[in-house]
Amino acid sequence: MTSTLEPDLEQHQAQQRATLNVLRLAVVPGQAAVAGTVAVVSLLASDMLGSDRLAGLGSAAFTLGAAAVSIPLAAFMRRRGRRPGLIAALLIGALGAAIAATGGQLRWFPLFVLGMFFFGSGQAATLQARYVAADLALEHDRARAIGAIVWIGTLGAVFGPVFTPLEKRAGQGLGLDEFVGPYLVAGALFVLGAVVYAVLLRPDPLVLIGGTDPNAERTRPIRQVRRSFGVIRESPGAMLGIVAMAGSQAAMVGVMTMTPPHMKDHGQADLSAMVIAVHIVGMFGLAPLVGRFVDRVGAVRAIQMGTVVLGAGALAAVIAGYVPVMIFVGLFLLGLGWNLGLIGGTTLLTASVPKSARVEAQGTGDLTLSLCGAVAAFGSGFVKQSAGFHVLADLATALAAAMLVYAWITRSRMARDGVLAAA
Repeated sequence: MTSTLEPDLEQHQAQQRATLNVLRLAVVPGQAAVAGTVAVVSLLASDMLGSDRLAGLGSAAFTLGAAAVSIPLAAFMRRRGRRPGLIAALLIGALGAAIAATGGQLRWFPLFVLGMFFFGSGQAATLQARYVAADLALEHDRARAIGAIVWIGTLGAVFGPVFTPLEKRAGQGLGLDEFVGPYLVAGALFVLGAVVYAVLLRPDPLVLIGGTDPNAERTRPIRQVRRSFGVIRESPGAMLGIVAMAGSQAAMVGVMTMTPPHMKDHGQADLSAMVIAVHIVGMFGLAPLVGRFVDRVGAVRAIQMGTVVLGAGALAAVIAGYVPVMIFVGLFLLGLGWNLGLIGGTTLLTASVPKSARVEAQGTGDLTLSLCGAVAAFGSGFVKQSAGFHVLADLATALAAAMLVYAWITRSRMARDGVLAAA
């Protein structure tokens, strides 16, 4: 006898497949926009300032912008759905790209930083795509769905830095500064992503699962964050999830931001875009396998593995001072460790909070992730200038070790409380 639930399940799964296809189309240009500027942001800042000390400020403003948008974006999605939120965030990011390009061309650093702040809104939209993938996913396939969307970002993430030299030359052909061209292309790519969501993301997945509330209370962002953190603190798994995401982001961003200036110091500036491309392959290329790994062994074990890989990547970056080819290995491992931390942490956070508080908790998770990335990006230039790139990588290794200890303690606590099996 056929269950009456099977047609509903089949329809649900068909809608999930359609949603994932739309996300794939939109994430590629969005990720290309972000990755294409990563290879030049610190170089442009350093060129304008004449020093590496504040070269990380552009990346810091970018990640701070993503942090500032995450909570209002989550609240907006809670009331209106994923589709209008993603469109608005990408269009704000496109505006930021135009402002940053103008600041770079005019050699006006404050305007450049302001543009990077708004540009971060596009990153917030790109990050939110993984939560959209989880909206309709069945519980045992959640990490796989998240991994599928993280992986598709590989195309944009690799093509972005690879095409950066062409974008630089195209900008120069128009009479612009060589580092300005990638920002103009990034703005166009954000607009393309917004068009894809506007046309194809129907019906809205968050609306389908009943996750929206048009009458949801409008609270101040600080109050909303406080409330969400209260929910997250009640669950050891949710706390570990947010620590994994934020810690992995901080360690990865700190080292990655100063890698192009570090290579420039050693006469390898032309190779920096390729190193960033290899790094981004590590960040996204193995995401489908990482998603399956998380579903199979559990998010907690995946997070533990991620901290080990992250630490190994940071150590390899230190060794690169003696064996230059190791910078490729180190940045790849750094990206892979971040991948494990992001997918494992996202899966664990999503599964560990009540459905009614899930969207707000996800926004708080991205807020924390982005703030930690901003601090790491801002401080990376000071550390490199005053103590050296190797000390920056050593600090990333120490952070990975601290995360491993915290994951071990949390795993023991969850096992004692009888909730480890679900994670």
